[in-house]
Amino acid sequence: MLGIRLCSPENRNSLTMELREQLGEAIELAEHDPTIRSVFLTGDGPTFCSGGDLQMLKTQSGPWPVHRRFRNLSRWLAPLITLDKPVVVGVRGQAVGGGLGLALTGDVLIAGEGAKFMSGFFRIGTVPDIGTMYHLPRLIGMARTNNFLFGGATLSAHEALELGLVAKVVPDDQVDAAGMEEAARLAEGPAEVMGLAKTLMARSFETTLADMLAFEGLGQVLAMCNPEFREGVAAMIEKRRPDFIGAAAKSQNMPVESGR
Repeated sequence: MLGIRLCSPENRNSLTMELREQLGEAIELAEHDPTIRSVFLTGDGPTFCSGGDLQMLKTQSGPWPVHRRFRNLSRWLAPLITLDKPVVVGVRGQAVGGGLGLALTGDVLIAGEGAKFMSGFFRIGTVPDIGTMYHLPRLIGMARTNNFLFGGATLSAHEALELGLVAKVVPDDQVDAAGMEEAARLAEGPAEVMGLAKTLMARSFETTLADMLAFEGLGQVLAMCNPEFREGVAAMIEKRRPDFIGAAAKSQNMPVESGR
C-alpha cells in the first residue's frame, strides 16, 4: 500500500503547482512499482483539500497559464483516475471545489463525521473541474448533480453516505486508520484483477451491451491467466485463505511484503 498525504497547511492543502507536481511523482510511483497494490490518499490537518490555490488563480488566470496548468493535469489526474490498482480516499474536514473532484477519484471514499463536500466553483465564477463533471453525474445522477452544483450546496458526511458517494463514515480521528485498513484489505485481494475490472467498468456508460460483454470476455481471458486467479481457485478448493500477494510476488520474482 502506498500512502499519499496532501501536506500544505498554510493554504489548507490547496492545489498549488508544487502539490500537483508531488502528486504526479507519487502516482507515477504507484503506477510503476509492482509491489504497490493499493493507494490511500488523504489530507494532513483539518482540511482535506480547499481546491484551487487562490493566489495562483488571481495572478495566473490568463489563457496560456491556465492552458499549461490544465495540460499538466494529464501528468497526475488522468493516471490517478485510471490507476489499475484500488484507490481509497480518506476525507477529514472540507473537500472544496477541486478538492471535491480529487476526493471523487477514489474507488472507495471514507469520510470523517465532520467532513463537508462543497461545490464552490460557481462562487468564484469557474466551471467544475478536476474530473467533477465526469464523476459526479455517474455517481449520483444528473439531476442531483445539477441541484448540488447550481445550488452551491454542501453535503455533510452522512448526506454523502446516503447518496452513495461515501462508503463509510467514521469519527474524524479514525479516518487515517479506517482508510489504511481498507487499502491494506484491498492490497491483500487480487489487486491486478480488481484494477482490470476498474478499467473495464470505466467504459460502461459509453459502451453498448454487446461491446461491454465483449470487454468482459476479453478481461476474463486476462484474469484467468493471472496467478491471482490460480491462487484464488486453489484456496477455494483447499478451503484456506488465499495469498494473492504471495502469488503475485512469486510470479514476478519479488519479495513478499504483506499489505503493501
